[in-house]
Parts: sequence; structure tokens; C-alpha cells
Amino acid sequence: MNVPTFYELLRLLSPYLQKHSIRRPICPEQRLAITLRYLATGDQMLSVALAYRVGESTAHNIVKETCSIIANVLMPIYMKPPTEEKWKEICADFLALWNLPNCVGAIDGKHITIQAPPNSGSAYFNYKKTFSIVLMAVCDARYRFMLFDVGAYGSDSDGGILSRSTFGKALYEGTLNLPRGTARLPGSDKETPCYFVGDEAFQMSINLMRPYPGKTLNDQKKVFNYRLSRARRTIENTFGILAARWRILRRPIFAGPDVADKGYSRIRW
Repeated sequence: MNVPTFYELLRLLSPYLQKHSIRRPICPEQRLAITLRYLATGDQMLSVALAYRVGESTAHNIVKETCSIIANVLMPIYMKPPTEEKWKEICADFLALWNLPNCVGAIDGKHITIQAPPNSGSAYFNYKKTFSIVLMAVCDARYRFMLFDVGAYGSDSDGGILSRSTFGKALYEGTLNLPRGTARLPGSDKETPCYFVGDEAFQMSINLMRPYPGKTLNDQKKVFNYRLSRARRTIENTFGILAARWRILRRPIFAGPDVADKGYSRIRW
């Protein structure tokens, strides 16, 4: 993060980070710096606390509070549900960049590894043999998150998580702000509605496409799977960019589920 971006973020968050106490409180600038250091490096909390000469418990509380404030302040600005015009712009980007018409986003889930919650049984134990919560997200053709839902059990399937989420219910019920009607495919007389792309874990519907299953496919189906895979890869790349920028996601988070998803809010429509 460069210096202008840091101070712009500080300007937005400073009114909520300011503390009033009999003793001299930790200033908003240092609170934000401690949080960003922890999220960007993935260091142990003790290492971050020693670097800023504060107590470990103090650093822990600062990170929890600041993450919640960041989410509450920035989500209404940068995570607004797309309008119909925005969906049309995303469709144009997917066609221009990934050669897939009428696509409005790529969907997938990412497991956020956490320490085993006490008395949780196998609820958070996933197929990778680790404990996790699931980040379900949608991105556009330029690797930008548009919608997300976090906090589901690691043992749940991607398709089940999507169907139970607010976004998934709106998708399957057709209550999103997607462009109405159908659009003609380039170079063809066939028409399709706008749709999202996902892998085999998701249930296919009018507005959600998945690849053809099996290996003995004809050329037409192979080309379709190739086109869909190119577009769906954007969400995999977006998760990679996220983990490379915020390296806390590249190692287990030593906190319970209620703390690990602190600051995140489920999608509201």
C-alpha cells in the first residue's frame, strides 16, 4: 500500500478509530498501521505487537476493532450491489477479455483456514483435512470482487453454501438486478439470458452455467467448456491476488470463527 492510499484510508476511518481515555490513547494512525501490518504480512500477533511496542492483548483488540470498522466504512462505498447498467458493462468485459458473451460474473468458494474451534465436531473440517470457514465470492472480468458471503462451515459444499446464502436465493429466484430478457449470441441467431459461471459443484440454472461433465465430449462441448473455463478462471486468479496482497490468508488464522470473519457482513439485498 502506498502512502497516499494509506492516508486516504486513514481519513475515512480516523473518526471511528479515535479513542478517549484518561491515559494517552493509541492514535488512529498507529491503530491502522498495526492492523494492516498484521493482515499484509501474516506475522504472529506477538511479532506485530513487539514491532509497535504495544502489548500482545492490546494489538489483538486493535486488530479486531479496526477490521470491523474497515468493513463497516468501506463496504457501503466499494461493495454496492451492481445495478442493471453495471451488469451490462461486466457482460461487455467478459466478451472482450475472455470471449464469453452474456456472462456477468464468476463464482467460487475459498477455504479460510482457522484453528479447530472447541466442541465443533466435524462442522468446520473440510475435504483438505483442515478446519476452515468458506468465503463465497463473485468477481468480474477484471479481477474485482462484486459480491461475497463468508462464514459458512468448511464441511459444506460450494453448491449448498450458495443455495443457502442471500445472494444464492436471489439468483435462483431471479430477483437480482440482472438485465431482463435475452441477448443474441455473437454470430448466431440463438439467444440466452445473462448468467454466472461456476464449476461442477454448483447447481445449473437459467442464470448459472457449469461445464459439461465427462471426458467423451464432442468438439462443440469441448469448445464450450474451454470458453467457460477461461471465464471461470478469473475468480481463481482473484483469490490468488487477494491472498498475495493479504498474506494472513496464506496460513491458519489462530482464532475462532466468530473472530476470523470479524468485520465481514453477509450480502444484503
